[in-house]
Amino acid sequence: MKRTVIKTASLMLAVLALSGLSACGKHDDKPAASAEPKEYVVGTGATYAPFESENENKELVGFDIDVMKAVAAKEGMKVKFVNTPFDGIFSALANGDRDIIMSGLTITEKRKLTVDFSDPYFEAGQVIVVPLDSKIQKIPDLKPLTVGVLQGSTGDEIMQKLAGDNNASIKRFESSPLALKELETGGVSAVIADKGAVVHYLANNQTKGIRMVTDDNFPKEFFGIAVKKGDTVLLGKINQGLAAVKADGTYDKLHAQYFDAAK
Repeated sequence: MKRTVIKTASLMLAVLALSGLSACGKHDDKPAASAEPKEYVVGTGATYAPFESENENKELVGFDIDVMKAVAAKEGMKVKFVNTPFDGIFSALANGDRDIIMSGLTITEKRKLTVDFSDPYFEAGQVIVVPLDSKIQKIPDLKPLTVGVLQGSTGDEIMQKLAGDNNASIKRFESSPLALKELETGGVSAVIADKGAVVHYLANNQTKGIRMVTDDNFPKEFFGIAVKKGDTVLLGKINQGLAAVKADGTYDKLHAQYFDAAK
């Protein structure tokens, strides 16, 4: 009887040992699941060459796109670009539909109330575009005229201050090129737009009798990358990546690629 009990106990111990080894083997063979890195959705309005536009394959391309890609690479971030109409781009960020917005966004005190901006990455400025025979020289000269602007842009804000918020003489467009085309056909008397976009347009289109006018009274402006108010972790990554691409020469190469040829 004792011998039978001993044999039975030994057999049970052997089975348990084998089960344990088998369980350990299964555990070791199966690697721990690794979490996929977060994909940050970047909203950008693709009607603002050379900063962002769509190529013939409907891919988003441009200076902003390449800068953001370089920043993301430095920080090990995964990013996805989504074409987002400019007049709704801040709402898309506020609603959580976008994690980041980068679309030639001028850093302003008003915008700082609702979003957090990165360090500046581009020095911008407004210019006036007029017909060749126009006598317009300064911002105040625009007050009695019909002026085209990009809806929601700083040019739009400048005209609102000059002529009044709801003045019918302010004609708003979904893109600067559309406003400039309207100027060429006589639909508006002048256009206010960012200098970078205007220089690119004049260099890459067969324009019909228009020219650029600069006015030192336009405030100096800088573009920034925006995140939701209070998202300090994401903002820190972006600023760190920006500093890195500026330090290693990547930023200078991209700037030369997009803007030196257009001068």
